[in-house]
Amino acid sequence: MIEFVLNGTAVQFDDDPSMPLLWAIRDQFKLKGSKFGCGAGLCGACTMHVDGKATRTCVLPVSAVAGKTIRTIEDLSKDGQLHPLQSAWVAHNVPQCGYCQSGQIMSAAALLADNPQASSADIDAAMEGNLCRCGCYPRIKEAILSVAQLSYDATDTAITSPNVQEEASS
Repeated sequence: MIEFVLNGTAVQFDDDPSMPLLWAIRDQFKLKGSKFGCGAGLCGACTMHVDGKATRTCVLPVSAVAGKTIRTIEDLSKDGQLHPLQSAWVAHNVPQCGYCQSGQIMSAAALLADNPQASSADIDAAMEGNLCRCGCYPRIKEAILSVAQLSYDATDTAITSPNVQEEASS
């Protein structure tokens, strides 16, 4: 029996401990937001948070998450309110087919949880390896930057747009 916390609820998994976490979450716990893409941990479609870190779950055995906290895309929004990243995805018209979006959003959410004022370079590094067959990378980055910008604004700094910071350093 493997016990872990899934989206804030203690759960038990009593099946093959070598089963990838993605399949356990999708099949046993019926949370279908995270997708199967490559099966090799390379594309990011299966990304969930494991103890707050963006983790590729198609290659992670359930046994590796015993006692840990797992968060899926289904837990990102609360009380019917979209997470700021989800709102930014809509505002920036990010998804086309949408298949990779839960993994993209979960990777971005982990980044911004650790680094709320992430820079363009921080975003590039954190999102590396999250593949989008539709090529929405510029809009994905714009959406993430817009949420990071909200964090700048919330701290009452003089930075009100990415250009202001560039102009200030000139």
